[in-house]
This record gives sequence, C-alpha cells and structure tokens, in this order.
Amino acid sequence: MAERDSKSTKNAIETDCAGLEGLVLRYGSFYGPGTTFDKDGHVTKLVQKRSFPIIGNGSGIWSFVHVDDAAEATCLSLDHGYSGLYNIVDDEPAEVSVWLPEFAAILSAKPPIRIPRWLGRLAAGESGVCLMTEARGASNQKAKRDLNWQPAHRSWRSGFRLLH
Repeated sequence: MAERDSKSTKNAIETDCAGLEGLVLRYGSFYGPGTTFDKDGHVTKLVQKRSFPIIGNGSGIWSFVHVDDAAEATCLSLDHGYSGLYNIVDDEPAEVSVWLPEFAAILSAKPPIRIPRWLGRLAAGESGVCLMTEARGASNQKAKRDLNWQPAHRSWRSGFRLLH
C-alpha cells in the first residue's frame, strides 16, 4: 500500500509541476570578505596551523568564486537568465594539491601536510575524502554566455592574494 501511495504522490507532483521552468545557480567555494577564506576565516586559520591537510593525492578539483562576482551573477540572472543550471565560478578550477599549497604560501604559512586516504576518513569522513580527492571542477561558460557575466576575479590565485 505504501508503495502505491508513493507512486501516486510522485505522479501527482510530476503532473502539478509539468511546464514549470526554473533557473538554478550553483556557486563554487566562496572567498572574499566574511568567508572561510578571509583573513580571519576558518579555513585560513586551519591552513595557518597546518590543520588543513592534503588528503591522498589531492586530485579533487575545486572551483572558486569571489563573493562580489557571485552577487553580480545573481543579479544578472534575475534579468538575463534562461531556465537551467548555471555554474557561478571563476575561470580556473584547480586541484587541491595545487591551490592549497599556494594558499599556504600566500599566507606565509608552512606547506600543508599530506595524509593518506584512510587517515583522512578518520579526520574528515568519507565526504571530506571525496572532496579532497574526487571533486570535479565546474565550467562557467554557460553563465558567461547566457547571463552576459564575466567574473572580475578570474582566478582564485589573484583573488586570494587580495585578501591577505
């Protein structure tokens, strides 16, 4: 009986939502004032204490976006966006093994330590290990084209330097 109720509820939702369109903005990791990457931000403090390690090979690819660029893209989406999913990220996705040591250098901190995946699971859980080793970066090409958006901070490299 519960399975039939579930199917009929699903069918009712699909019928009620037929023809609806929507616009979804998917943001990269925020940096800028008031974020975890700001001068007094949580990630910044962890990196300075060498408590934000590279897990495994650090091949997870992160996409970043400055909060000002995210705000601009959000405003543009209200007037220019078409239905669909838009990645609001800068132009340079980067592997953890690339961006994390560079962020530490910008902070004049020691390089991050490296720990194996099994130890990372104990410290950060399976989702943390996946984020550090398997995450895939995002492309902003659709947002640039459809929203007529260009990030002022095209790379986390220069954006991080402005914060510190």
